[in-house]
Amino acid sequence: MREFSGSAANPVAEDENLTDMVWANAERFADTVSFRRQVDGSWLDVTAKQFADEVCAVAKGFIAAGLAVGDRVALMAKTRYEWTLLDFAIWSAGCVTVPIYETSSADQVEWMLGDSGSKAIVVESTAHRDVVDKVAGNLAELAHVWLIEPAAKADNGAVQELTELGVDVSNDDLHRRRREPKASDPATLVYTSGTTGRPKGCVLTHRNFLAEVRANTAIFPQVFQPGKSMLLFLPLAHVLARALAVTCVYGRLTAGHTPDTTNLVADLGSFRPTSVVAVPRVFEKVYNSAKQKAHAEGKGKIFDAAEATAVEFSQARDTGGPGIGLRIRHLLFDKLVYGKLRAALGGRCESTVSGGAPLGERLGHFFRGIGVPVHEGYGLTETSAAAAVNLEGGIKIGTVGQPVPGTTIRIADDGEILISGDIVFTKYWNNPEATAEALEDGWFHTGDLGELDEDGYLRITGRKKEIIVTAAGKNVAPATLEDQIRAHPLVSQCMVVGDQQPYIAALVTIDEEFFPAWKSRNGKPAEATVAQLVDDTELRAEIQATIDAANTTVSKAESIKRFRILPVDFTETGGEMTPSLKVRRNVVNKNFAADIEALYAS
Repeated sequence: MREFSGSAANPVAEDENLTDMVWANAERFADTVSFRRQVDGSWLDVTAKQFADEVCAVAKGFIAAGLAVGDRVALMAKTRYEWTLLDFAIWSAGCVTVPIYETSSADQVEWMLGDSGSKAIVVESTAHRDVVDKVAGNLAELAHVWLIEPAAKADNGAVQELTELGVDVSNDDLHRRRREPKASDPATLVYTSGTTGRPKGCVLTHRNFLAEVRANTAIFPQVFQPGKSMLLFLPLAHVLARALAVTCVYGRLTAGHTPDTTNLVADLGSFRPTSVVAVPRVFEKVYNSAKQKAHAEGKGKIFDAAEATAVEFSQARDTGGPGIGLRIRHLLFDKLVYGKLRAALGGRCESTVSGGAPLGERLGHFFRGIGVPVHEGYGLTETSAAAAVNLEGGIKIGTVGQPVPGTTIRIADDGEILISGDIVFTKYWNNPEATAEALEDGWFHTGDLGELDEDGYLRITGRKKEIIVTAAGKNVAPATLEDQIRAHPLVSQCMVVGDQQPYIAALVTIDEEFFPAWKSRNGKPAEATVAQLVDDTELRAEIQATIDAANTTVSKAESIKRFRILPVDFTETGGEMTPSLKVRRNVVNKNFAADIEALYAS
């Protein structure tokens, strides 16, 4: 059993909570630009003093509405300034935030509101309110629904309505309320993605989040320092984006919000952040878009050579450093290609952080090779986001780094990753059975499989519950193959199957964004759909080639023998994907049972 601990943490005192940072910033650094809000295409500054005043005013509204200390208040909206404002206001009223993805179905909303016993919810749009209205009759405890964007311009939105509601609550009353929750009290109930069964409400305390925030600032002293900036675009209902938003306030960065990733490149260009945090799919899209654009413009050979040079340059940094010839090639491509790629991230980006899923070694080397190192990390909702991460100046590509300060990671005899420390959650809400299964003697059993090297760097090797056991008794970790196949620009999703079957097979979906360019290059009709081309010889050959490449990294018994291209992609609407873009295997198994059966037909 191997174990490794992060460096000593800055301890969290029992009388601290998450609201302290807002007023500390306002009192000591009043004119610091804490946020830049996007309004009608322009970024408007919000100082630390202005933010504290707004948090105070909205929190008073929650108090005036009759919400008590410890009451749960749900928040359902896209990534926007008001999300963070309302989050801190809920905490300042002594309440507990229940984040809900804005894409959640009525059934999911009913479950989370009912299970948490939420007394109120703030939603973004009339469409979200309609979803809540459908289930409100089944929610006896839900007393308030506030709307951020009212249907009529003459109506007040949630921020203004709550501000007016709380006008008679004194500052003294507000500060007494905000001081009531202690470090060990719940700050938020974050419902897990629910890849199997109902989502579980993960109880994260003020101490959990403060421990995570302090670990972030200790790990990345160059990223989280006053004067730096970060653009938040991941859903704030996801614990990673949420932890980063709070860390920005704590570290006095300037944070921006953007809800629509279809305009991400333009927003990055106008906001110009010094750091970017994303899930691997975003990095894959940046890379694939650049590659596709280069090939479409007849510059494919130049890009491919630049890509190979970037990967080689990065790999050489781990093996004694690049030679003079490689340095000259790298300098040439920096002017021709790499500078343009860095510009796509805003032009000032110094580093990036990736979490939520494995990144893939080649992509990690590619980005480091173009001058934008990706610090890959690992964490779960139950660990308040990052439990391990590659540090500044200490990246080992292919790993998710070392334990963050104050955290210990242990590998159990069966390979499961166990985690302990102040970042680890306290319990699942209303679910003592699940709590007892996940927490044992202070250790959180993650369900993930991994290895620790001699320097304490963690490598993820699979997921315990996703291990496939073939009819021959061979154990196969599907993620190893899936991550490599999904890195191909044409592939959207891949799910490996084969439990109790004679061999391993795979379901593959096509990325609709890159499909038109592939059709153009291969002489296919522009109007042809994926469904019409699932058996196309050239399409199958391209997918076969990427599967063959992935198979070289595993044993013969673990190799994919057959695959099937599906006519449609996995979607959140269809239930196959979680809001955090994880595949729900049980739903895919059900929805595409006939396709899986066909893979094993004689």
